[in-house]
Amino acid sequence: MYQTITITNEDILEEVKLSCKIPEIIEEIVTRKVIENAVAEADIKVDTEELQKAADQLRLINELHSANDTWDWLEKHGLSLDDFEKVNYKNLISSKLFRHLFADKVEPYFFQHQLDYAGVVLYEVILNDEDLAIELFYGIQEGEISFHDVAHKYIQDIELRRKGGYRGIVYRQNLKPEISRAVFAAKPPQLLKPIVSSMGVHLILVEEIIQPELDNVLYQKIASNLFSEWLKKEIAKVDVVKQLEDV
Repeated sequence: MYQTITITNEDILEEVKLSCKIPEIIEEIVTRKVIENAVAEADIKVDTEELQKAADQLRLINELHSANDTWDWLEKHGLSLDDFEKVNYKNLISSKLFRHLFADKVEPYFFQHQLDYAGVVLYEVILNDEDLAIELFYGIQEGEISFHDVAHKYIQDIELRRKGGYRGIVYRQNLKPEISRAVFAAKPPQLLKPIVSSMGVHLILVEEIIQPELDNVLYQKIASNLFSEWLKKEIAKVDVVKQLEDV
């Protein structure tokens, strides 16, 4: 038998509180207000054409291809048409604020830190015994055993073992310094002498060194990181006064 359940604004707020999500929501509110204040201070203007383009992009991202799709989406999220315009405006001013603050800083940042974005395609086996690692290293060098066979025999992780120790593209900033130095000094394809770290003894086959390139994906990643760091610093300066009534 079907039953009717009425959900009020008070129910929603109570659920937000009981799910312990108020800190997250407060952070989002503070972030929005920090952006709005920065936009006002920078005297950033938004015109009708920009709002229309942003709205079209918002609909595209959410696959709202018709008026009915849009109304259904608004109803699902409990939004009015005015709310949609506010969401669109918030997204647009965030984008414009980023361009105002960092559009000319991404490229210099990349060139200053480009070594961090160098990548390497590698295969890796981590052992607990340095003597065994050295023995296997020379065994592979002499053709007595293949790296694939070593990976199949000594890697415990099932998925990694199935891939023969293939780690994919790993970036310099994600490697331990002692491993990074050896890896990026290699002349691929090259099997490196065993490297000892806090994780164990690494037997690494370097397949390819990938030089950093500021493509669109990396540009967006750097841009996002710069904007996030700026927001963190600005939010840290804010004294939040909460005026919440009990539900």
